[in-house]
Amino acid sequence: MIPKHIAIIMDGNGRWASVRNKARAVGHQAGVDNISRVVEIMIKKEIKFLTLFAFSTENWSRPIREVEFLTEQLLAKSISLNTERLHSAGVKIIHLGNKDNLNGKLKSKINDSIKLTKNNKKITLLVAFDYGGRQEIVRATKKLLSSGISLEEINEKSFSKFLFTGQVPDPDLVIRTAGEFRISNFLLWQTAYSEFYSTETFWPDFNENEIDKALLVYSKRKRKFGNV
Repeated sequence: MIPKHIAIIMDGNGRWASVRNKARAVGHQAGVDNISRVVEIMIKKEIKFLTLFAFSTENWSRPIREVEFLTEQLLAKSISLNTERLHSAGVKIIHLGNKDNLNGKLKSKINDSIKLTKNNKKITLLVAFDYGGRQEIVRATKKLLSSGISLEEINEKSFSKFLFTGQVPDPDLVIRTAGEFRISNFLLWQTAYSEFYSTETFWPDFNENEIDKALLVYSKRKRKFGNV
């Protein structure tokens, strides 16, 4: 049994750097470098949807220099270097979250990558950047109320269409690296019945062997969706 949609909370970049006596920025760079490798592995495993939690709405409270490095340097550089590579591999890119806090140049880069890859079919890569699950639900509620939909038409299926992930199936498997077990405001609506897997491995070291371990555990789970 292979999951159709895997979501990953990429955690442990800072701790990965710390145990190597390196700056946190080095860990973040290593984490970004690992994204394309993991995407390629997921393609090989025939996973159709991959969601990565890259930057939460709460991450803005981190030290200013770290935030600037993550948003203005690392993200922009990563988009420039990897978009063509991902496009050639058949990756469709979707952004989850708010882009209003990003500068115009960075927003343009994100929009260009989405436009370039919109017709690709190999795998859909959803990048949650400046994303929060509670904020997404509030946003969806406002959009639903302003859509003119009647009370009789409101149900779980119709509400889901107003989420960032409106056209994407819910995650079958959520993986969190670095040994944590929190969901951290990630896909709160969508993960209601997802299977959860935690690994001690830091995100920069999360490789094919680690993915195989997660898939093996998932294959042994019996998904009941509330039934006996």
